[in-house]
Amino acid sequence: MGAIQSLQLIAQSLQDKWQVAKTQPADNRAHLDAAIAWLKHAQDVTGNGGVAQTYLVRSQRWAPAYPETTGYIIPTFYRYAALAGDADARHRARRMVDWEIEIQHPTGGVLAGALGDSDQPTIFNTGQVIFGWVRAFEEEGDERYRVAAVRAANWLIKVMDEDGCWRQFGSPMTGKQINTYNTRTAWSLTRVYDITGDWRYLDAALKNADWALTQRNAVGWLAQNCLQDSQQPFTHTIAYAMRGLLEIGASVGREDLIAAARVIGDAMLAALPADGQLPGRFNDQWQPTVKWSCLTGDCQLGINWGRLYQLTGEQKYREATSRILDFVKRTQQIVGKDKNTLGGIKGSYPINGGYHPWQYPNWAGKFYADALMIEICLNGGIQYSISPERS
Repeated sequence: MGAIQSLQLIAQSLQDKWQVAKTQPADNRAHLDAAIAWLKHAQDVTGNGGVAQTYLVRSQRWAPAYPETTGYIIPTFYRYAALAGDADARHRARRMVDWEIEIQHPTGGVLAGALGDSDQPTIFNTGQVIFGWVRAFEEEGDERYRVAAVRAANWLIKVMDEDGCWRQFGSPMTGKQINTYNTRTAWSLTRVYDITGDWRYLDAALKNADWALTQRNAVGWLAQNCLQDSQQPFTHTIAYAMRGLLEIGASVGREDLIAAARVIGDAMLAALPADGQLPGRFNDQWQPTVKWSCLTGDCQLGINWGRLYQLTGEQKYREATSRILDFVKRTQQIVGKDKNTLGGIKGSYPINGGYHPWQYPNWAGKFYADALMIEICLNGGIQYSISPERS
């Protein structure tokens, strides 16, 4: 990297901080519409129906389509289509679903990495695409989508160990085989139960959740719960694991799973500053280990607190959703001309932080849109028949 480019990147990082300091958030709908427009653009740039993995600021290019996150963007687009009356979003969701079927691995699983990175299926990615296939079946009634979800779920059950842990087919991009955040994968099996009535899927989901509970320490922190460094997991994977436990517990009435999720949510809430800028990594005593914020994890925790509010009625969770979202809104540019960044959400704040630095990952935009829609719901703007627990 040349000296001029280095100076330009430093200037961008300073501008990023200045923007957040001076920005006043607009209403939720303005931010939501901008995020969805960015996700649509991220789909358009691939030309194949999938959504580009990320926009890389330094090289000013898009990464290829990403099967994993395209899968769970599908429910987001169906939800937005219902909220906004947007037929285009619904059409785009169908294109994503059909693309996922085209590239489904012969085993029934879903490929690791972005398109072209690997020819192997992986556990987590498979679970995330199941969310899309199930939601599409519910919306469209197309049997192809149910078949794809069932094939994927059957593969997940086949390769699960007896104790409920998945020890095979971890992502080759992380080099980790055992991940407690796979509770979010297990949650997808409860969604397959919803469209099949087959108890095997609920049983498998519960086995994984019960295994995850064996990984808790005395303060409810989960071991083996990070993409890179399990001694200080990202809020991104902390939130993944929390959501899986929460939703499996809610699905089957397991109060111990809901309680375990609530411990995580309360620990994150206790660390949430008044300005909403939550640190991006935490150690095994729930102490922050970095100063930058993982914006994806922020959005996910906003959703999780919103769900806790829906389940418990406790006002502290609703307030936490609003506080963290107000911070993330200040990081989003909703006025400008660069379609590659306009409306997107960065990996980190500041942009050179330690989670996908100098990038706009598509899943950051997805979880941001979901968080905004659940807050609209909590504020009474819609009846959430486009239910937040189904993504």
